[in-house]
Amino acid sequence: MIFEQSWRWYGPNDPVNLATIKQAGAHGVVTALHQIPVGDIWTKEAIQERISQLDESNRLHPFKLHWNVVESLPVHEFIKQGKPERDHLIENYKESLKNLAACGVTSICYNFMPILDWLRTNVRYELEDGSTALLHEMVDVVIFDIYMLQREGAEKSYSEAILIQAKAKYESLSDEEIAVLKQSLLMALPGDKDGFTIEKLKNGLQQYDGISREQLQENLIYFLKEVIPVAEELGVVLAIHPDDPPWPVFGLPRIVSTAEDLKFIFEAVPSIHNGLTFCSGSLGASEENNLPEIIKTYYDRIHFVHLRSVNRVAPYHFYEANHLEGSAQMFELIKTFYDCHQTNQRVLPMRPDHGHEMMDDQGKPYYPGYSAIGRLRGLAELRGLEFGIINSLK
Repeated sequence: MIFEQSWRWYGPNDPVNLATIKQAGAHGVVTALHQIPVGDIWTKEAIQERISQLDESNRLHPFKLHWNVVESLPVHEFIKQGKPERDHLIENYKESLKNLAACGVTSICYNFMPILDWLRTNVRYELEDGSTALLHEMVDVVIFDIYMLQREGAEKSYSEAILIQAKAKYESLSDEEIAVLKQSLLMALPGDKDGFTIEKLKNGLQQYDGISREQLQENLIYFLKEVIPVAEELGVVLAIHPDDPPWPVFGLPRIVSTAEDLKFIFEAVPSIHNGLTFCSGSLGASEENNLPEIIKTYYDRIHFVHLRSVNRVAPYHFYEANHLEGSAQMFELIKTFYDCHQTNQRVLPMRPDHGHEMMDDQGKPYYPGYSAIGRLRGLAELRGLEFGIINSLK
């Protein structure tokens, strides 16, 4: 076995319940304490309450689930911005790590994306078969940035050609299309009940005025040099998630987008506890990234795997494909993991990411990309591919 099959669960309020996750065939549960404000300490009591929810499910149905990865233990914006308050917030982060380790949870996914997590311009883009997927199109980002967000100096972030495209498309958009674009780009992150408004996003962007790519890199390394020694003592691994998409948005710098970015991070803090969440969709959105090479180069640092595929329509324009289709070349990725697995027999937690909304799930209140049936299809396809590769190469 190369992977431990896992499933992201947003907690008791997730429309996909634990019984459904068991029926999908996952053993690992990837979850987080979204109810705790970013920067506050995750107490042992709060962590144990989440574990007890899994234990109760296991008591009702003996098929065992366990919390194998935290996704995510979020990093406060003040840490990313390098503000004076960061030292106190980093101490809180260390305490959360200690409490997680004391409760037996030792794999931590996090990201260092300013303000926004993954960004899509249409979260229910209709495909030919009638299912819906997540779409990112840079022309739409430019439309939102200039005509809706009206970010000061936004025009300087884009080429003349794309500005002309954006102006022409904006003038042709219906009110409904504008509403879809605005709703998609201002969508709340999991656990954030309020979501974004234009004003809230503008205020957040202003906090990054003057913070360059190099400064953001320095702030990440400062954070890692503080927390990784603690992780080493605890036997905890941290796994940074790549930027999604892997290019600047709204003038915000990106620092975890390429193989060169990873090289910088891992050379600056060489401990193996400073690791990577390998996300084939985030890295794969850029044709510049050679995914099999990244796996081979950083395999020992990969502590968590997200498998999904995007279909690259054009530069900076993609939509989420079925897991075995699109640009990812999933056979090559899993075959590369298999080859690397032969060196040390590590079994990595893996979850299918961003399934299509399809069949009976359509129209239900799922967080986009996290409906049940689309991810079930993805998990089934990935399990079948893994099974085929393992058995054909024995």
